[in-house]
Amino acid sequence: MNGQKKNRISVVIRSKNEEHWLNACLFAVVNQDYPDIEVVLVDNDSTDRTVEIAVSYGCKIINIPSGQFNYSSALNMGIEATSGEFIAIVSAHCVPSDDQWLARLAMHFRSDKIAASYGRQLPLSDSHPADKRDLWTTFGQDRKIQKRDYFFHNANSMIRHSAWKKLSFNEEIHGVEDRDWAKKILRQGFSIVYEPTARVFHHHGIHHSANEERAARVVRVIELIQQDLT
Repeated sequence: MNGQKKNRISVVIRSKNEEHWLNACLFAVVNQDYPDIEVVLVDNDSTDRTVEIAVSYGCKIINIPSGQFNYSSALNMGIEATSGEFIAIVSAHCVPSDDQWLARLAMHFRSDKIAASYGRQLPLSDSHPADKRDLWTTFGQDRKIQKRDYFFHNANSMIRHSAWKKLSFNEEIHGVEDRDWAKKILRQGFSIVYEPTARVFHHHGIHHSANEERAARVVRVIELIQQDLT
């Protein structure tokens, strides 16, 4: 196991000034119906109560100065600090919908061929209409086993620690590291499972109410990912 504790789930959360959502997120995480959980918060120089809230829940804290932040390196640093066999990744502004969230993400790892799983994301009642549309159309209600489709989303996901040891997140890109990783791990013969019953609420959704600057950054990275697809 290379120092990893069998069946433990380590939850890695990236944050930046998330005091509005973090308490609800962590309350849901620590109250999961799962016997062995640890939580690592990778914080990007928050100036609000984010770190204080995380400390109150017993999280391990890693700080990355703003000028050094990269989405991929933040995850790699967080995972490096974990001791679990499985790594759950959830955004600090996402809130698991019930106490079975982790168990439902984890239940597919009985097969060594499964490298990762990810779950459904739901809007809140006051989410922007564009975000509601995008979440409802992107995350359906049917379970999928993906062998070629590299869509994968780290706002609500779980990966096998040994798979990350084989392939860490690409620190040469800034964002969309989940799909880049998924494409490469699938090419190694693994599969990824979409589990619709592992649900989180995600207020701003995956496209941030059609934020054009974010969309342009995402498109640049996806174009790079697709260059060598066959």
